[in-house]
Amino acid sequence: MTEPLAPAKENGAPQRNAERDTERAKERDKPWLFRTYSGHSSAAESNALYRNNLKKGQTGLSVAFDLPTQTGYDSDHVLAKGEVGKVGVPISHLGDMETLFDGIPLGEMNTSMTINAPATWLLALYIAAAERQGVDRKDLTGTVQNDIIKEYLSRGTYIFPPKPSLKLIADTVAFTYTEVPKWNPMNVCSYHLQEAGATPVQELAFALATATAVLDEVKNSGQVPEEDFPIVVGRISFFVNAGIRFVTEICKMRAFTELWDEITKERYRVEDPKLRRFRYGVQVNSLGLTEQQPENNVYRVLLEMLAVTLSKGARARAVQLPAWNEALGLPRPWDQQWSLRLQQIVAYETDLLEYADIFDGSKAIEEKVAALKVEAMDELACIDELGGAVEAVDQSYMKRQLVESNAARLAAIESGEQTVVGVNKYTETEESPLTAGDGSILTIDPRAESEQIERLQAWRETRDQSAVDTTIANLRNAAQDGGNIMLTSIACAHAGVTTGEWGQTLRDVFGEYRAPTGIHGSSTTEVSNIEEARERVNNASNKLGRRLKMLVGKPGLDGHSNGAEQIAVRARDAGFEVVYEGIRLTPTEIVDAALQENVHVVGLSILSGSHISLVTEVLELMKTKGMDDVPVIIGGIIPPEDAETLLNAGVARVYTPKNFDLNAIMTDIASVVEEVADAA
Repeated sequence: MTEPLAPAKENGAPQRNAERDTERAKERDKPWLFRTYSGHSSAAESNALYRNNLKKGQTGLSVAFDLPTQTGYDSDHVLAKGEVGKVGVPISHLGDMETLFDGIPLGEMNTSMTINAPATWLLALYIAAAERQGVDRKDLTGTVQNDIIKEYLSRGTYIFPPKPSLKLIADTVAFTYTEVPKWNPMNVCSYHLQEAGATPVQELAFALATATAVLDEVKNSGQVPEEDFPIVVGRISFFVNAGIRFVTEICKMRAFTELWDEITKERYRVEDPKLRRFRYGVQVNSLGLTEQQPENNVYRVLLEMLAVTLSKGARARAVQLPAWNEALGLPRPWDQQWSLRLQQIVAYETDLLEYADIFDGSKAIEEKVAALKVEAMDELACIDELGGAVEAVDQSYMKRQLVESNAARLAAIESGEQTVVGVNKYTETEESPLTAGDGSILTIDPRAESEQIERLQAWRETRDQSAVDTTIANLRNAAQDGGNIMLTSIACAHAGVTTGEWGQTLRDVFGEYRAPTGIHGSSTTEVSNIEEARERVNNASNKLGRRLKMLVGKPGLDGHSNGAEQIAVRARDAGFEVVYEGIRLTPTEIVDAALQENVHVVGLSILSGSHISLVTEVLELMKTKGMDDVPVIIGGIIPPEDAETLLNAGVARVYTPKNFDLNAIMTDIASVVEEVADAA
């Protein structure tokens, strides 16, 4: 039996070790900001959630806005139907913003707002709300995402063409560096690039290309004196993704840190190393969350968080973790608490924050970092040859790369080359008590939309319309004349202008934009086991006398097009003729296109939770136009009870993330078309 260690020996070694441990503990680094991505239903409901999370030890806020807000529409716009309060909080005017932060002192809060196309407007509302609290704008800390380039590539919540979009970002940057000096006016967002399929090299290169495009725009705008430009560089931050291959992700973050230091020093002549720091927040990889055996997601989230916290020299400044069940629907407060506690345990119970960078000197880490840097610089050179990030978007170069990378990822999962536990391996499972019973996921009260519209209408009726008209005219003039629109936007906020009015004013001046889909030229023809699907499609085509034709549509404002793109690509490779016109279509536009193209099947992709209302509307419109014989299928994050509702309403098939075998889906769709044809 081993004797217990004595408290001290004559040489005092154990005592000295204890003393060193105590001293090290006293010198712990300050932990990162603890955040959860939150917002739903209404400003009042979200405010209650924020205040509850802050009481539990959350140290910063990360605001999720609903899709109408993200795309510059009011809650009563035709495109907003079914989307209000679903994936975030609706903010239509200053009253909503004040309600959202009621009882939360904005001068003491670090707030991250995931908003892009209307970022200027939401920041204006935030500043106005702070001023109503008596807070000086110079005391505000936080960030607006404000990365429009990745919106063209992944999430789709863009409004304007690239040139005016960059102008709006430049206005925000130029305004904040003097007026809101603690604010990060842009969060270059590689997070959604990885969700869209980006490899680590693509994530590095595309994000850095975006950052340089924005900084070049600011520099060329003439709004910032040359001597102050390093300050602007120092306020640019990043928002990254951390995947499950956490050693590679650690190396990616170290590569980001080194590359940004080199670019800012060499390209922008920033001498102060503090202003060259790669400052970033992170949400770990929602793409890796699985609907199957969702309890396993807890382990995934932990490992992914370690990728951005273990290496001190490349540690995140803020971390927000998804809940274990976000592949099923909106998380409950308890689910968010579980993710928050995970962060707190790592930060406060472990000794992680007591040591220098534990990877310094690692040969394996250094070699991987060096390799990533070389490949990323090669990719950056390709983008530069095209004329920069904006040209690479317009020419569909970056979008095409992402679609192809995502197709390769999905093919690897289908073939089993890439193991996903509970999905394509070790699928045997016990029923989870965590997902059992009513209320296992958060659902939005269906009255939330109508109540928000009522509040919006009341707001319009009680405001000073002459003040609204004057400030909107000033906003339009600033946009037309090329002036900085931040001050006029803040004035609009105080006057009671709505999100939709601000958005429409700028739409009238700048126009709207539809980004390339990236599916043309992308192919998965090398994927294994596609032959059966092709044979089934060919047989059905021969039977019907023409090539099977499918319309892939995205109704509503959901811009997450990754799934729709992969379905469109795989359908084409399986032998379908495919009609896909991208995102943000009304049900009427989808049905009209289906009728005009004379398609055999309509496939709808919705991830925003608006599937019931939007799909039902599509079905009703098709019925009125005599298209009862055209089957409708749907894919997205759809709870089982909603799937049953849709099937009862007339939907032929419902596919969710658990249906990862795209070849099987293609075979099934061909069978659906045949069944309908035979029944007719």
